[in-house]
Amino acid sequence: MEQRALGRSGLVVSRLALGTMTWGRDTDEDEAAMQLTAFVDAGGTLVDTADVYCDGDSERLLGRLLSDVVPRSEVLLATKAVGRTGPGPLGRGASRGHLLAALDGSLRRLGVDHVDLWQLHAWDDVTPLEETLAACDAAVASGRVRYVGVSNYTGWQTAQAATWQRAWPGRSPLVSTQVEYSLLQRGVEREVVPAAEALGLGVLPWSPLGRGLLTGKYRTATPEGSRGASPQWAGFIDDLRSATADRIVEAVVTAADGLGTTPLAVALAWVRDRPGVVAPVVGARTAAQLQESLDADAVRLPAAIRTALEDVSAPHFSYPDQRAAR
Repeated sequence: MEQRALGRSGLVVSRLALGTMTWGRDTDEDEAAMQLTAFVDAGGTLVDTADVYCDGDSERLLGRLLSDVVPRSEVLLATKAVGRTGPGPLGRGASRGHLLAALDGSLRRLGVDHVDLWQLHAWDDVTPLEETLAACDAAVASGRVRYVGVSNYTGWQTAQAATWQRAWPGRSPLVSTQVEYSLLQRGVEREVVPAAEALGLGVLPWSPLGRGLLTGKYRTATPEGSRGASPQWAGFIDDLRSATADRIVEAVVTAADGLGTTPLAVALAWVRDRPGVVAPVVGARTAAQLQESLDADAVRLPAAIRTALEDVSAPHFSYPDQRAAR
């Protein structure tokens, strides 16, 4: 698997990242072990989790696998903080107290002494940004974190945080932003992606398959046993459904038929090779599903198909962000 630099940094990662959001709940330990083994065998290195995934069970399960299945030295660990992870006044948000306590909790659950990428999971309107970023600096200075990134930040939030870190000598620059990005969700191209490119952040798309819709499996009905059929995930998937989404899915299916590959491979190859993108985060409930994403690594989209997909899925640009479309 091709390796890419993460933003303007010395951290080099595989161009696909393994997501573990369902580990410990929808994905049991045996399936997770098979996924991690297949991912590393394919040349994958970046494994992404978060302290809130499955109430910490995702980190716990990943930690056990790094002891028993795959050596810690063969993967780059990415986790996230900012969310409610405990009771009391320091159990939430991006305050210094909560962030550093959350990091300690993540390290304990993962069974490691450091993570390679620590990401702020969401913007906090209450905590001053300088306090949040100072906590990130402290985490790096302590050796518990190697690199820092953000997730789900808007364009102006990304730019403000990255600029603050670069303005002061000795601070730890942000190297990445993890945002939802797919043929069905291209809004980040208005401001987030331009900000990331200008300030040296690599883009890590989550849900690159449009929450599963771009695989084509929901075209006629919701398959039994799929996320869309579960009460927990149905609303998450339905939020992206629309007449426009249907047209985009049909275009992906048509492209896949013409190339002799799968809709999944087409959708993943499209976002993987977008400007600024370093590594889409692919998650799967089963090892068989993950293998489809790994097999897609060899797919290259012809220019004509790429252009057709971009035309049918083009986001609306208006003043002043239409400049980003040029």
